[in-house]
Amino acid sequence: MRRSGLVAVSVFVVLVVAACGGTTAPTAAAPPTPDAGLPARLENEVTGDGAFAHLQQFADIAARNGGNRASGSPGHEQSVDYVADRLRQAGWQVETPSFPFDVFDARAQTLTVAGAPGPAVVALTYARPTPPGGLNAPLVALPDAPADPTPACEASDFPATVRGAVVLARRGVCPFTQKQQLAADAGAAALLVANTEDGPLNGTLGSVAEARLPVAGLTKSDGDALFARSGSPVTLVLDTTTETRQTRNVIAQTTTGRTDEVVMAGAHLDSVPEGPGINDNGTGSAALLETALRLGGAPAVTNAVRLGWWGAEELGLLGAEAYVAGLDVERKRDIALLLNFDMVGSPNAGYFAYDGDDSDRVGAPAGPPGSAAIERRMLTALGQVGVQGQGTDFDGRSDYGPFIAAGIPAGGLFTGAEERKSPEQAAQWGGRGGESFDPNYHTARDDLANVDRVALDRNVRAIAGVIGGYALDLTGPDGVPSRAQRQPR
Repeated sequence: MRRSGLVAVSVFVVLVVAACGGTTAPTAAAPPTPDAGLPARLENEVTGDGAFAHLQQFADIAARNGGNRASGSPGHEQSVDYVADRLRQAGWQVETPSFPFDVFDARAQTLTVAGAPGPAVVALTYARPTPPGGLNAPLVALPDAPADPTPACEASDFPATVRGAVVLARRGVCPFTQKQQLAADAGAAALLVANTEDGPLNGTLGSVAEARLPVAGLTKSDGDALFARSGSPVTLVLDTTTETRQTRNVIAQTTTGRTDEVVMAGAHLDSVPEGPGINDNGTGSAALLETALRLGGAPAVTNAVRLGWWGAEELGLLGAEAYVAGLDVERKRDIALLLNFDMVGSPNAGYFAYDGDDSDRVGAPAGPPGSAAIERRMLTALGQVGVQGQGTDFDGRSDYGPFIAAGIPAGGLFTGAEERKSPEQAAQWGGRGGESFDPNYHTARDDLANVDRVALDRNVRAIAGVIGGYALDLTGPDGVPSRAQRQPR
């Protein structure tokens, strides 16, 4: 999700990467002899309790700053400073590059159906405003096939009758940006997206530049009722504005290891404005920080380790986008792989590794070459901490997206968001079948009391073991392409 105005950001981030060892030199100065016992030691030394201590700091920061750590807010700035300070104390090379982003506000959000007040709607971030007085048009519901995982994800899903209409569609697995672009191409005047799970539908269209239509979300129950009223005249009012602000990423790199075979891992540091973001994504950020502090800034490794704590993920992966946009082809080639950790302590936890080989045949295709090996390594790591994992789709909802688009192999761990845990998954992992993995997703209830500390402990140990293993050796059955074999875009 590219942003306008990223040229200046790109120049700045390239300089930061160079300062953090992002050159193509084959080795860092005077590397120590690699420590073959590093992965096992890291897995034993990191703990869920250690990660939880960082979560407590994030919760305290949110409590002091209006209850959230959203990008551009004091809560996020203090989160950046906390992470960067701890890393510097541990000997890491650290930078906190800034980049611009757009703050979205929706003042009025209403829907009238056949002259009577309709269900509540929530504007998606960056949705275009409706004309003064609202948009008057017929409602056209796309065919409702609950078994179809990709509604409104292909041009053929939009018949000619959508031209000039307010279109209603189910959520599905493709990004909201894709749905609204296809709707706009078909001539629709606006788009309503009904959730497929209980609760409100929040989301983003990626950027101001990508937003083309007024787009709003509805709950599943409201959507169900509205599908029955296709053909009715509706008036949609979305009074939306945007404001450009600055926020920061944290980029840290070891002082040891090859800088042309970089093992990179990342987690987004920002929350949504509605809450403190302790699971989403304090857990991923805390797990990565716990691993970094145990690893130290000058470990005995073969390959340099570079870590990113991204800003503005909740607004469309903007921090990761800015970082990748600032890399030239050779610096992209230096990155051997990207590991992404987003929500690793969900209260009704699942245990997922991103589906690098598309063996699940759901949603997005396989990741770049090497992604299948990362998935195998991640599933093995989960097994080593006592749990059998499953694949989950690269659905574009987290920060691996810009790296995959650049041709960099990717993978990671995830414990589930608003989707429901199946009875079979509950039998396998425990918890409550038929309920969301995280019923507090994107709400003020995403707090310390609603983190599964067993899941957090398992994930942080798996994360540490995989990072330590790849820092020693990128080859073998679960290895990734060498620098000479990589084909970044």
